[in-house]
Amino acid sequence: MNLYLRYFDRETLVSTVDEAIEFLRSIDEIEMNPLLEADIREYAASEVFYPKRYKIHPRVYFIIIKTEAATMQDFKDKKALHPISEMDAKAPVPALVRLNEIRPGWYEGIVDFKRVLLVPGTGKFQYRDTQFVARVKAVSGMECYERIIDHLRDKVDERSQFPSAKGKNFKFRYLGKAKDQIDE
Repeated sequence: MNLYLRYFDRETLVSTVDEAIEFLRSIDEIEMNPLLEADIREYAASEVFYPKRYKIHPRVYFIIIKTEAATMQDFKDKKALHPISEMDAKAPVPALVRLNEIRPGWYEGIVDFKRVLLVPGTGKFQYRDTQFVARVKAVSGMECYERIIDHLRDKVDERSQFPSAKGKNFKFRYLGKAKDQIDE
């Protein structure tokens, strides 16, 4: 594993952490200290492959990128990109993609929303975190969301606040096809 480092127009590709630290020490603006050195060593030893950015001054950074590239030209040509591991390839499909996937059947939707309720005795209203769970027949996760929200708008105070279908306060899962759809 090699390390690519860049500070403005100064850049290098090194094969060891010691070479990386030596490169950074050669730049006057970067004040190497034991904490920074330890953090760079920890990053290089970790399984993390995303680039790491270090702040020098306000809006002034240097970056370190792990790479399999053997030469600077290979790095520039992106010939040594980190291969996708089997775990990454089997990663779950993001909820936003699943939200619009057409899959007719039954869905269970969970909505966490702010419900307006009257406080007995004071006559004032307050917001309360409320969770609503429903099973609905729909063709997608988005239709499941829309049907649940339409139902709630008719049942709760109009000042209640509903989350976006794309946010963390709406979850859904596909339960399966309806009986009449299986027979078709």
